[in-house]
Amino acid sequence: MTAGTIFRTGDVEEARREIGERFYATFMDVAEGQARRFAARFETVRLGPLVVGDMRCGADVRMRFGDLGAYHVNVPLSGRLELRQGCGAPLVGTPERATVLNPAGPVVVDRWAGDCRVIAVKVETAALRRRLEELLGRTPSHALVLEPTLDVARGAGRDWAALVRRLAREAADPAGLAQHPLVAAPLKDALLSGLLLAASHPYRDELAEPARALRPAPVKRVMDAVRERPEHPFTATELAGLARVSTRRLQESFRAHVGTTPMGYVRDVRLARVRDELRDAEPGGGLTVSEVAWRWGFTHLGRFAARYRDRFGETPSQTLHAPPPGRA
Repeated sequence: MTAGTIFRTGDVEEARREIGERFYATFMDVAEGQARRFAARFETVRLGPLVVGDMRCGADVRMRFGDLGAYHVNVPLSGRLELRQGCGAPLVGTPERATVLNPAGPVVVDRWAGDCRVIAVKVETAALRRRLEELLGRTPSHALVLEPTLDVARGAGRDWAALVRRLAREAADPAGLAQHPLVAAPLKDALLSGLLLAASHPYRDELAEPARALRPAPVKRVMDAVRERPEHPFTATELAGLARVSTRRLQESFRAHVGTTPMGYVRDVRLARVRDELRDAEPGGGLTVSEVAWRWGFTHLGRFAARYRDRFGETPSQTLHAPPPGRA
């Protein structure tokens, strides 16, 4: 975890550059016809794949962003935040309801009210997808698209927002407990897991199943090893050695608790990594399907393409050339 930064300015251009450095490139201007003076104060802290900011501007402002390339949650502590993503319906953030943005789709902030103090949370796309994969114990077959609002007045949303606010308060304290590596790592996982449990998305009900934590230790050991090094040329014998059980026992446990074989799980994790890389590729960047497939251990391209199509319902080339998922 990096130490927090405190930024103050009365200059709109300086504030725009600071937001671009900590979060995303933006256009920003102050709404006309108001008595409030622009006086920005941004307190930000990075926690691994997350950036958390306590943000206020003092005057009504408007902003425009391109595709964020990350998940983003705005939790107002006061005032009102009005925005839109892509062609979606207008969203209003209040102290009772946060706004949630997906990685793809341009964002327009129609009004960030001068009295609106907001906790802004940027979450790296790959980190949230990987955390979902870890919690599910399998590779998701569809893109992770979060619903655009989050109730932060009750339930899991309230508890997640409280954790985020606590982290934001410690941004300016380099001696705070959240800065310690032994605390920062589990705190990062708690924020990622908490968002997946609090926000609405197609996998939330599955995550809430109580049986999810009951996988045997040998299965968990193998799953952790594969997710940590999916590019490694694992064999069934090596995986059984990591699990500290016989190959047959590991096969039976995986079928019972994961729904596939150990080597099938390796293949699924690799396919998901390929899909992530293809979806996140820069348009016109020259990346090829065969290049990505080879990097993740798929040497028979015909068989790889068939498995990919069976798994995700489209060819690798369609993924590479499609618009980013989550566009409204």
